[in-house]
Amino acid sequence: MLRDFQSVLKKLHLKVTPKRLAILEVLKNESVYLSPEEVWRKLRKQFSQVGLPTVYRNLEELAQGNVISKVTHPNRQLYYYFCLNPSHHHHFICLSCRTVEDIDFCMFRELEKRVKQELKGRVVSHILQVNGLCKKCLKKDGGSHA
Repeated sequence: MLRDFQSVLKKLHLKVTPKRLAILEVLKNESVYLSPEEVWRKLRKQFSQVGLPTVYRNLEELAQGNVISKVTHPNRQLYYYFCLNPSHHHHFICLSCRTVEDIDFCMFRELEKRVKQELKGRVVSHILQVNGLCKKCLKKDGGSHA
């Protein structure tokens, strides 16, 4: 995987650095989304001198290159997630246990047509994130959020 990360960084014209590789490794090893502070704390075990601004900058560069996914939480905090699915898809975010699940369908084509017909505009991109509670959290909670 390290070699894959190196080639991904090179394609994005980003310098291959030990810290960037470590950030990708930290996110790849998690099944939940992480805040920049959580990534920073994990990195400090390996790089005692890494600064939080460095982590923020690198996470943003990687998200802009679509290497990692940005998760916008209702608490207005940004989180990041390493997604292995290269195809077009969206994410279901559990607000309780922080897991991220792929939604492998997109109903965006209809909306795109309406923007073209009704607004005379053209859609360049879209982002859809569905927030909720996963079935494990609903079961654990007794369904009180349903």
